[in-house]
Amino acid sequence: MNIEDIKTSVDAGKTVHWANTGYVVRKDRLGQYLIVYLPNGSAIGLTNRAGTQLNGAESEFFIADCEVPLRGITATVSQKKREGDVCGTVPRHSSRGRGR
Repeated sequence: MNIEDIKTSVDAGKTVHWANTGYVVRKDRLGQYLIVYLPNGSAIGLTNRAGTQLNGAESEFFIADCEVPLRGITATVSQKKREGDVCGTVPRHSSRGRGR
């Protein structure tokens, strides 16, 4: 995603991540776009001071397909989806080999 794609997505209310789902791009009340590390709240600017270069590679910014809250952060669910489970959040455990 380029700078304009990221800003447009954030302004549209989409959650844009950088590198992994622990980092989220936010717009503060001053109109600045920041990359925020969710576990501790630390942040850096989305771009350099001139606003011409991202603080990260374009290929590292993404919008997660499906997100679920996990201990105050957002995580991307990668489990295979089950019928009726939109995000694939139903655990898939096998009872074989567990004495059941």
